[in-house]
Amino acid sequence: MKYSLLFVLLFSGHLIVAQPPQYLDSVSAFRNQYINTHGVIKEKDRAGLQFYPIDTSFLMPSRVERIYEAPWFAMETSGKIKKTFRVYALLHFTMSGKPLRLTVYQSQQLMQSEEYKDYLFIPFTDLSNGEQTYENGRYIDIRTGDLENSPFLLDFNKAYNPYCAYVSNVYNCPVPPVENKLAVPVNAGEKKFSLH
Repeated sequence: MKYSLLFVLLFSGHLIVAQPPQYLDSVSAFRNQYINTHGVIKEKDRAGLQFYPIDTSFLMPSRVERIYEAPWFAMETSGKIKKTFRVYALLHFTMSGKPLRLTVYQSQQLMQSEEYKDYLFIPFTDLSNGEQTYENGRYIDIRTGDLENSPFLLDFNKAYNPYCAYVSNVYNCPVPPVENKLAVPVNAGEKKFSLH
């Protein structure tokens, strides 16, 4: 999706993000690709992949605070193998009337890959976890070039579950650091997996 397709309007002193139909189409395409290429859930069980309806109120205009030359650190995972990341940026935004912040991380391992070297990682938890969404949090992937947009549009409609939400004791899924715990429910993106 090209964020240039989005129009930022001022109405009654409030910032409103209005989207053309292309935005809804792009999120639908993202979800379809996610479902059709899922690495853990096979075709016969893919009907169990559940999502909230696309909701543009969870497309958050965010101020980017770029962090340069942050030290590498070992992020905890659900398994025994820790993964090496560094802080790449901070995102400042408002949701449900609350000023919030999420940390964006860069993977040392992915930087070695030509295909994924510009990938960035936003693991987070929120107040929907354990109820409608996976209890250990969800992820959002972006690319370094995305943060050059001003404001950056943080899209919770593209939040997805780690593989550990489906299969335990197999994967080393990064655990969202405490600084990425949001004190609001994020009723957008992927829900808990369910075949019922």
